[in-house]
Amino acid sequence: MMRSKFFTLLILMCLGYGKLFAQNSQFTVWGAWFHTQKLSEHWGYAFDGQLRSADKVDYLRNILLRPSVAYYFNKNQFANLGYTYVTTYGRTLDGEKTFRPESRIFEQFTQGHKISKSVQVSHRFRLEQRYLGDSADDRDDNYFAQRFRYFIRAVIPMQRDSNFSKGTFIALQNEVFLNVQNKDKVNTHFFDQNRAYVAFGYRFSKKFDMEVGYLNQYTKAASSGTSNNVVQMVFYTRL
Repeated sequence: MMRSKFFTLLILMCLGYGKLFAQNSQFTVWGAWFHTQKLSEHWGYAFDGQLRSADKVDYLRNILLRPSVAYYFNKNQFANLGYTYVTTYGRTLDGEKTFRPESRIFEQFTQGHKISKSVQVSHRFRLEQRYLGDSADDRDDNYFAQRFRYFIRAVIPMQRDSNFSKGTFIALQNEVFLNVQNKDKVNTHFFDQNRAYVAFGYRFSKKFDMEVGYLNQYTKAASSGTSNNVVQMVFYTRL
């Protein structure tokens, strides 16, 4: 119980951080599907696809597709090597449409463990190599950058069950993004963004979860910060 309260406090602190330091505020809606599948004792793959709206849900701003190959050291430790393709659609002050593609290669390691009989926690360490293409309003703005991401997530079943296979749960997570190479092209800061998230979910089986929650994305720009208030729906499938 004390550990679950600690995670709740951690998330609330991160949510408050974004609102405290942000000069701008947005409201968006995100949807995501995360799939993992084991092919053998050690090998498998993962895929996630995401859709993200622009501010006030005016239009579709981002499409993200992320496949990867997974190697399982054991049931609690695995590594992924993958590729991400991200599209960013925008609008100029004159209302003209813009488009910017981004390709990423990423390496990550995930460690899972339990902090009580029923609460599962996962830590993910990801390094991304980012290749950003031309935007419609700046044809010479190609660049390469690297970013490190640390993610922590806790799934807390509403009922105490060491073999949680069905029922309601609360999900708490936070992710920190740090620019480790070519930060001057991104936002001039080592700190890039923070995403704090609280969700209510239902596990239909060991193979399928659904959750809906609130995510606060605080993004640091060159001279200001933005707090993006996100309503997010996520589906998880596992085979």
